[in-house]
Amino acid sequence: MKISATNLFNLSHSMAGEYIARFQYPWQALEGLKDFIINLGQSLSPEEYDQLSPDVWVHKTAIIAPTACLGSPCIIGQETEVRHCAYIRGSALVGANCVVGNSVELKNVILFDGVQVPHFNYVGDSILGYKSHMGAGAITSNVKSDKTMIAVKNGAEKIETGLRKLGALLGDYVEIGCNSVLNPGSIVGPGSVIYPLSCVRGVIPPNSIFKTGGIVVAKEEN
Repeated sequence: MKISATNLFNLSHSMAGEYIARFQYPWQALEGLKDFIINLGQSLSPEEYDQLSPDVWVHKTAIIAPTACLGSPCIIGQETEVRHCAYIRGSALVGANCVVGNSVELKNVILFDGVQVPHFNYVGDSILGYKSHMGAGAITSNVKSDKTMIAVKNGAEKIETGLRKLGALLGDYVEIGCNSVLNPGSIVGPGSVIYPLSCVRGVIPPNSIFKTGGIVVAKEEN
């Protein structure tokens, strides 16, 4: 699988689409995400977005639970719902029609439009593509146990990212099963499905099923 923004995402479904397209590899967009969000936020129309606190912009149609914590900088898109006790630590660009659910934690992330992280998820240093969904308890692990730099393993190819923190990249329409762990540098191609309780690493091709035991098969065409 060729790893590029256009192979993973429909870039029209994020306010960061043109920004991500600048980079050879999508994860490179995460390093400068904080500054990008601040600059983008300052350009948003006050007729559409409320600035709730310094560098925190929320679309007027978004629903934010009173118990949610919105750290800066962040942007919450239109008709997105941020539920009870969600913790957005900062550097989070959340698109339109998303769900950030109960006790979910986000940090240094881009959520494309229509993303759902609805139940007890941790998503850090990651990009989640259009209408991707993480089942209850699924998390991105963004730091290796030995704290060394993260490499993306794409078959026989090993791509050094130069990052100590990198979670996962989920392509459009990806489904992650409940209580799965996406190891640092995991990439899941568009349309793929990860079974519950999976431990994922490396690159999963588009339109695949990651089954129990790490078996990967192509999805059958309907």
